[in-house]
Amino acid sequence: MRVALSLPRDADRSARSRLLPLSSVIVMVGVVLTAACTTEGQANGSCAFIATYEGRTYTDVSGHIDFTVGNTLGTAEFPPCNDTPNDGDPELPEPTTAYAVDGVDPRSAIAVGSTPDDVTLVAVQRPDDSLPPEVEALIRH
Repeated sequence: MRVALSLPRDADRSARSRLLPLSSVIVMVGVVLTAACTTEGQANGSCAFIATYEGRTYTDVSGHIDFTVGNTLGTAEFPPCNDTPNDGDPELPEPTTAYAVDGVDPRSAIAVGSTPDDVTLVAVQRPDDSLPPEVEALIRH
């Protein structure tokens, strides 16, 4: 690509002072591009919080939720996100622990996390995006 610049010819200005505005623009473009490219393939939070367990897909439940973590159920997985295409590394599911939620059938909702004290409530995805009634009952309105 060829770029042609037309600077005003001014006998009172040195070549250095004529190029100063152009240099400033080039530096600013460089700063913006560097800032935009510093994530080095990291996700920018564009993936939904999804977990899979026993063939079911669960998504996080937001709101003020009162629930009690029950017994360990087994291993759930966070599926790969692939929000950074062409990063060269194939992503694999990330295992996590699935816990029962007291009073809720695991086919409706579970808690996932590394320890019972650090869990997220996730509910089964329904075609109409509604929550199962027993999970809806946990949300304080």
